[in-house]
Amino acid sequence: MSSLAARSFARSTRTAARQIKAPLASSSQLPRRAAFTPLRQTPYQTARAFSATMLTKSDAMAAPKAPQEFDKEIVDMASYATNYKVTSDLAIDTARFVFLDTLGCGLKALEFPQCTKLLGPVVPGTTVPNGTRVPGTNYVLDPVLGAFNIGTIIRWLDFNDCWLAAEWGHPSDNLGAILAVADWVNRTNKAGGEKIAGGKIFIVKDVLEYMVKAHEIQGVMALDNSFNKVGLDHVLLVKVASTSVVANMLGLSEAQTRDAISQAWVDGQSMRTYRHTPNTMSRKSWAAGDACQKAVNLCLKVLGGEGGMPTVLTAPTWGFYDVNFHGKKFSFQREYGAYVMENVLFKVSYPAEFHSQTAIEAAQRINKKLKSMGKTAEDIEEVTNRTHEACIRIIDKQFKPMDNYADRDHCVQYMVSVMFCYNRLEAGDYPDNSEAAQSPLVESLRQRIKCVEDPQFTKDYHDPAKRTISNALTVKLKDGTTLEEEVVEAPLGHRLRREEAKPEILAKYLRHLEPHFAKEHVKKLVDLGNDAERLYKTEVDEYMDMYVK
Repeated sequence: MSSLAARSFARSTRTAARQIKAPLASSSQLPRRAAFTPLRQTPYQTARAFSATMLTKSDAMAAPKAPQEFDKEIVDMASYATNYKVTSDLAIDTARFVFLDTLGCGLKALEFPQCTKLLGPVVPGTTVPNGTRVPGTNYVLDPVLGAFNIGTIIRWLDFNDCWLAAEWGHPSDNLGAILAVADWVNRTNKAGGEKIAGGKIFIVKDVLEYMVKAHEIQGVMALDNSFNKVGLDHVLLVKVASTSVVANMLGLSEAQTRDAISQAWVDGQSMRTYRHTPNTMSRKSWAAGDACQKAVNLCLKVLGGEGGMPTVLTAPTWGFYDVNFHGKKFSFQREYGAYVMENVLFKVSYPAEFHSQTAIEAAQRINKKLKSMGKTAEDIEEVTNRTHEACIRIIDKQFKPMDNYADRDHCVQYMVSVMFCYNRLEAGDYPDNSEAAQSPLVESLRQRIKCVEDPQFTKDYHDPAKRTISNALTVKLKDGTTLEEEVVEAPLGHRLRREEAKPEILAKYLRHLEPHFAKEHVKKLVDLGNDAERLYKTEVDEYMDMYVK
């Protein structure tokens, strides 16, 4: 500041100080008006002393605004989650197999350090009173972090169940949220003190019923509505479905369930870029766990008094439809019931993205023909895969680099090539240091496998009566021989092959248990899983204790 400016500032300050200290003038000292001129008076000023009963209707305070109606899509979800009674024996029995298979997949994931490094409490050594157990570990976590941990191990290997439609996904991902909350609620209610959900003690049958509902919400939403076409990941539906059923588990009213579901829709949605070149990475394997923890967190916030947004989907400009769905509204093929669980797909044979399952099975069949001819993968010149549109859009990566695990388990050419070269496809074939990933023959053959769409296969894929996932391989050998095309329309885990698959599902569960527990304990778990009525009556916290390591 210049000296002139400083002096000017000081004079202004002293003048202001004298004015503040000066006594206020009395009324007699105030200047008089030459003549009093009244100001224009308002209706309130001309009225007598205020009385609420004297106000005219136009002067009264506005009546409270009527509660805004929720978007119908949210109303229907909340009503289903709150009021629907699961009566389908087929759905419950299928849910039992999904339940066992999903837990087994989670245990298998614990063999991979890239997965286990994400697990456990935020602060090492923390143990939460009455907390959620994480199968195969000794972690005891809050239900939010517990949902992330369980959801992550379930999804890590891409080996749990599947649902294919306009949108794809894995409805058993929701078990991360359901199981974490059921375990925590049971332990908290048994410990005394403030009761959650009226002191409810969940049994495994309850979990299976909530699984049916979560499968249904996610699956029915997926039938006609493609989130992948606008760049959003299918775990959005895990978050919405888990929120819907967890709200009911926590004892929220139907109105509060609407609030919670609206919170799930407004929440930031995951983009699919982590599933596609050039950004393919391991986040795709924990994205479902992230969706589970968000669902539980949002429900707990509503339980604590948080409200909702009635038109979160339809609000002009700012609603989900305008912001994320190109202004298009959701469409629905059917009402919510038990259809999805009754028709869900199991991944029985291979830990691979589901659109590739029948292609891998076809390759395994062709291997038998090659062996009978005295031929091997080294004799293959090229392979043509006649397939459906979704396979091409998601996992056709003939010439794209295989930079990591996530690239390989989402490349139909890599998976088919491994089957041709080794007559197997296992989770151990995806890591960077695996025999398959380092094989020059696997890489060379991968780039000689091309996909072409068959419109009929695509039509059958979307047909509610079929829902097949067809692939057909034609192999041309280096000596000029072309083998007869091998067609597989329905994978082993398809509804059309369900009875054939059940023994294999249980064998898969057994294989996933064996590395973690003593032989006697493995038998105890398998026997309980096979005894449906005894399993149904088992309290969830007691069942989870059986998986503590």
